[in-house]
Amino acid sequence: MSTAQRFLLDLPDAWQEFDLSGEETARVRAQALAATDDPRETARIDDMFRQGREVTRAARRHGALLTSGTAAVYPDGLFMAYGMVFAVTMPPGREPTWPVLSARLGVSSAGGAAPEDRMITSVRVPHVGTAARVTGTEVTRLTDDIDVRLLTMHTMMPVPGTAQDFLVVTLASPNLPSRNEVYDLFDAITSTFRFLGDDGVQIPPAARGGRRPLRPNHREMP
Repeated sequence: MSTAQRFLLDLPDAWQEFDLSGEETARVRAQALAATDDPRETARIDDMFRQGREVTRAARRHGALLTSGTAAVYPDGLFMAYGMVFAVTMPPGREPTWPVLSARLGVSSAGGAAPEDRMITSVRVPHVGTAARVTGTEVTRLTDDIDVRLLTMHTMMPVPGTAQDFLVVTLASPNLPSRNEVYDLFDAITSTFRFLGDDGVQIPPAARGGRRPLRPNHREMP
């Protein structure tokens, strides 16, 4: 039976390895700023890009296997989102909890309180099987002077053949007014996740062989 060696996650065309200091993101920021003459909106756009830099830096500090995201201007405004994949090993008898997942995002909830809208559910990921999912609007402290509210979805993918090992797909966005659309997008992206064996063949949900290490990989959606 194939051993799980890597994972694949399909990302929309507009998503990329996220570097908010890069040329493309600088272009998007300039486009967003040019679309408004409202000082408050200008400050909000600047804050969103600053927050994005801190989110991705924090994720990398905490060992993210994959960091990606998007910043794009649409007719109804600026949309930003981030995606990360983390490896998590839980001690025997313990399940992944919301504080553990938030820490893996690279931040801690401001004040240590759980989101009021937190929901813990189980979902069927087509190429993985049953997975636990946590959603909620997390108020997170990025630096001494930056707090940010993010719509967040964590989905725990059990690594085939293990009881404590998970790959956690975390997706987050500061676009709070678009909650339903954001969660629909996050669910669609997460649903493409799958494990591959050392022969490059996808491991079906029923397979239970193999252990890590896993090598991250991703490709763009056609």
